[in-house]
Amino acid sequence: MKTSLLFVSTGCKAVRTLTKSPVFSPVTALSRHQRIAVWRSSSTRSCEDDKSYYVTTPIFYVNASPHLGHLYSAVIADCVHRYKLLQGFNSKFATGTDEHGLKIQQAAEASGKNPLTFCTDVSERYKHLFDSCDISYTDYIRTTEQRHRAAVTHFWSVLADKGLIYKGSYEGWYSTQDESFLTESQVADALDSSGREIKVSLESGHKVEWMTEENYMFRLSAFRSQLLQWLRGNPRAIQPERFHYAVLQWLQEDLPDLSVSRQRSRLQWGVPVPADAEQTIYVWLDALVNYLTVAGYPDDHNKWWNTAHHIVGKDILKFHAIYWPAFLLGAGLPLPRTIYVHSHWTVGGKKMSKSLGNVVDPLERSQTFTTDGMRYFLLRQGVPDSDCDYTDDKVIKLLNAELADSLGGLLNRCTAPALNPAQVYPSFCPRCFPSEGGGRAAVEDHHMLEAVSSLQAAVEQHYESMNVYKALEAVAACVRKTNGFVQRHAPWKLDGRDGEDQRWLDTIIHVSLECLRIYGTLLQPIVPQISNKLLSRLGVRPDERRWADVNFLPRYRGMDCPFEGRALGPDCGVLFSRLESLNLDKRKTKTTKTRNSK
Repeated sequence: MKTSLLFVSTGCKAVRTLTKSPVFSPVTALSRHQRIAVWRSSSTRSCEDDKSYYVTTPIFYVNASPHLGHLYSAVIADCVHRYKLLQGFNSKFATGTDEHGLKIQQAAEASGKNPLTFCTDVSERYKHLFDSCDISYTDYIRTTEQRHRAAVTHFWSVLADKGLIYKGSYEGWYSTQDESFLTESQVADALDSSGREIKVSLESGHKVEWMTEENYMFRLSAFRSQLLQWLRGNPRAIQPERFHYAVLQWLQEDLPDLSVSRQRSRLQWGVPVPADAEQTIYVWLDALVNYLTVAGYPDDHNKWWNTAHHIVGKDILKFHAIYWPAFLLGAGLPLPRTIYVHSHWTVGGKKMSKSLGNVVDPLERSQTFTTDGMRYFLLRQGVPDSDCDYTDDKVIKLLNAELADSLGGLLNRCTAPALNPAQVYPSFCPRCFPSEGGGRAAVEDHHMLEAVSSLQAAVEQHYESMNVYKALEAVAACVRKTNGFVQRHAPWKLDGRDGEDQRWLDTIIHVSLECLRIYGTLLQPIVPQISNKLLSRLGVRPDERRWADVNFLPRYRGMDCPFEGRALGPDCGVLFSRLESLNLDKRKTKTTKTRNSK
């Protein structure tokens, strides 16, 4: 979805020409009992009675190839979707591409392609990236599809029938690049590459032009109090908290009405306004309705729409937290349960741009660092409420430390024939590791078990709030504790010919494998391939990997363990291979070529 601004009436010279539509009042748009129903349906109530869950990414604008931020949005949504499936939910996960607008129309003309062919080419790049990175979407929506066109047309008609859309004549600054009208306070003087004076958008820096146009307006101004009431009554409707406060701050000022159409003579590439062949529905209204299209709107959409959760970048927060809820209120539909917002990725502290040559190709990096490696890095380092910086060295250091050495080393150590010659899930000895203390276990060992026992609840809390990096911090800390446990007791030094030593060795390995089983289960939404490899090596069957199957170390609590005595799965090799420095690899290649040329 674009990072442009919807164009507004305030600040532009405007002459409103009202069409013959019903006199508007908030009551005619949405009665009081309807509004209460909408607010209640958007609250954070339990889904125990309906195990459905619907999560969306933004739909991505096809003006350029996908970048790291697009993959980040998709990986967050994929993580949540997989987590909900593990919990037993019937989860729907939608992503896709936003394909209408003047910018696309012009780009297609410049490339010598018809608009649909141009859009299909770029959309396929997104789809290929997501498929390559194990993004398990259940619906890939394109705004050029007929089902979406029908949904947008119906949605417009509902708003128009309620008197929420009127026709007016406007003039003001317009940015084609951002597809938005701008007020005087949003533009500034600048010089183009030839030294000529131009006007540019203060936010994007893109050139703007003065334009006069007759179009349709949506009565956004009528919904300010309802939006405030919704947000104040649902403090977790927008997360993280700083973005919730940002939206409340925006709502302290009057909301201008929004232009929601363009003249057909300027914009042919879009959905026509019903009953007015001279106008095209503005791309942002068109694009936002995609979430309803996937839910089945206008027919049987309640099952999914009542459980909708959006994941968006901070640059499109206003569209999703003000304009979209206002459209939904106007149409009498429930608001999203939650809008989760994430920040951006920079490179070397600078915004990615083609001119700087610092754009990170997510497909190329996922091939270099593996799919699971890139997923893990993005979710481990990505902090939703602040921008994150990307470097290849960061990726290499993190993945080597936490996946190759810490997690992979622990698995390799505990399943190696030297310590586990029988290749089984060994027995736990309660006398060696009694729950009340004593035996051969140290105090630190009991502390480790407490940490791992509480890990599932901590991870669940962080997954629910989309603070996935905190979940991975907690897992990484427990993996380190488990490695410390093994190192502390050095099972390789125990004498297998001594009965007591053998029982203690088996207990150390049993506890370590139980810890690994928990880590593998909890990490499935993050690194599905690595988790599958780990759990398969432990002999954990696919039907034993659900959220309800965690049940850490039951033998410590005097209960039976279904894995005790079970044969381990086949050795699949290294869990995650250590990565070499990219610069080092280049130097090696250069050296090899030089030697070969001698």
